[in-house]
Amino acid sequence: MSTTGTAAGEKLAALRENLSAMQRVLVAFSGGVDSSFLLKVAHEVLGRNAVALTTRSPTAAEDDMVGALRLASELGVEHLVIEHNELEIPGYAENPVNRCYFCKHSLYDVCRREAERLGIGHIADGVNTDDLGDYRPGLEAAREGAIRHPLVEAGLAKSEIRVLSRQLGLPTWDKPSSPCLSSRFPYGTPITLESLRKVAAAEAALHGAGFRECRVRFHDTIARIEVPPEQLPALLEPERRTAIIHRLKEIGFLYVTVDLQGYRTGSLNEGMGR
Repeated sequence: MSTTGTAAGEKLAALRENLSAMQRVLVAFSGGVDSSFLLKVAHEVLGRNAVALTTRSPTAAEDDMVGALRLASELGVEHLVIEHNELEIPGYAENPVNRCYFCKHSLYDVCRREAERLGIGHIADGVNTDDLGDYRPGLEAAREGAIRHPLVEAGLAKSEIRVLSRQLGLPTWDKPSSPCLSSRFPYGTPITLESLRKVAAAEAALHGAGFRECRVRFHDTIARIEVPPEQLPALLEPERRTAIIHRLKEIGFLYVTVDLQGYRTGSLNEGMGR
């Protein structure tokens, strides 16, 4: 085993030890790489004392919900699915720079309510050490709500979580990151149900065209497409480009543009310093 693999294995052992000490835990489960890994390990360690909670929301892609339902079922975990519309949270739809704070604060309120109902003493999420270096106002809501970050406590980074997920046989090990659809809107751009549906449909069209990892950033009448730089030539192939333009205009965008920098996480945070 490589040095990196050895270190990841030691961190996995620490994660298991920490989860065992919790005795019962409610996992905020989105179906993404991190929360899927956390739920898998928590279920292995705690069995029926590990419970998953997922909110069904218009800000989440439907594919993510389907994947979360499937994985929880395959693991045999008790899975709570709660209807929750972030657009109803005061201040959220205006899309301020701390929008994620409102979202996470509301999510943790839901988790806390269910944890108290079930007599569960700990709530955990899938935050990893890489998340600590980005602008994430949701972490403040987690701190206020005494939410545990077991992956951080064990020192696990995203790359290690992917390696360990593969070793554990999780289908999510190579899943692209999939933050909520609201992250496609520049701060200050109001978020509506209609605009969320347009973004979801546009990204579904790109997935159908063969782009597994992509973003459609919403700029009112303009759709700004991000795909990995090495996939830009494929995006601009005449037949595929024409089909994508046609579909996104059907969805309701007047203009379809391509970001020449390519896909990168948090691209809408780039203007914050200005």
